[in-house]
Amino acid sequence: MAKIEQMLRLKFIEDFLRSRKNRGASYEEIQDYLEKKYEQDDIDLDHLKFTKRTFLRDKVAISKVLKTNIIYRRSTNTYAIDDDNYDEFQEDVFDNLLLVEAFRNVKGKKNIMLFEQRKSRGLHWINGLVHAITHQKIVTLKYTKFWEGVSHDKVLEPYAVKEFKNRWYLLAHEKNDEKYFLKTFGLDRISELEISPSSFKPKQYDIEKDFENSFGIISTLDETPEEIVLSFDADQGKYIKTLPLHHSQEILVDNDKEFRIKLILVPTFDFEREILSLGSSVKIISPESFRKSMRKEVEEMLINFN
Repeated sequence: MAKIEQMLRLKFIEDFLRSRKNRGASYEEIQDYLEKKYEQDDIDLDHLKFTKRTFLRDKVAISKVLKTNIIYRRSTNTYAIDDDNYDEFQEDVFDNLLLVEAFRNVKGKKNIMLFEQRKSRGLHWINGLVHAITHQKIVTLKYTKFWEGVSHDKVLEPYAVKEFKNRWYLLAHEKNDEKYFLKTFGLDRISELEISPSSFKPKQYDIEKDFENSFGIISTLDETPEEIVLSFDADQGKYIKTLPLHHSQEILVDNDKEFRIKLILVPTFDFEREILSLGSSVKIISPESFRKSMRKEVEEMLINFN
């Protein structure tokens, strides 16, 4: 429990300093915030034991664990976040830690935290797969494709796991496949997993580059991205602004009538489904080829609905 409390304290400090932005905060302000936060979250204050020396140790730990650098400003006697070292992945991990802590505080009470009921399974494989990836171990698994319904044995060299729309996927090279590219395997379709003692030598492979121009789980490594311009009504635009469709998203128009953005990506099947899910709140401004493709899809949908 002590380790969890310590990790939470680190995250609380980081969140507080990030909320203060350029103003920063003194040690006394940080201490006051933590005391109020512990009382608010019903955490025993005996776990706090927060002194100036503790804070200086926490400052080092935050740099190592959260990859967030806290700088000291002698002129104002305050501490502030150095945003140049911001790590979005670490932020995601510790956001989940806060979620776990919030759930712990529910203490078995129902109807307080309502989780999405429609979710994929297969997360019980993730620890084993991450172990195999980090130790470069070959894995053998039974895998069932949705459209076949029959499991097949796969011998794979695992490289990474990736999340998309509440599903987790394994990115791996199928051993003995002459063409070297990564294939995608849904964790919810794995029925057996064995980690081999045999190791493999991973190829020099930039997985982030593989998906740089993708929306979703379909690789677009050797494809040329397009400039896609979309227009939304103002209400839908608020959602698109706070949860961008893609990291390349650039705002072109933002007023009380229209929210218009530009994206640089390959319009994969996953992206097409996302645009269709937005219904009449989105207009495809360009390119014409993408607009025609989506129009054809909508016409086929109308036939099904009729």
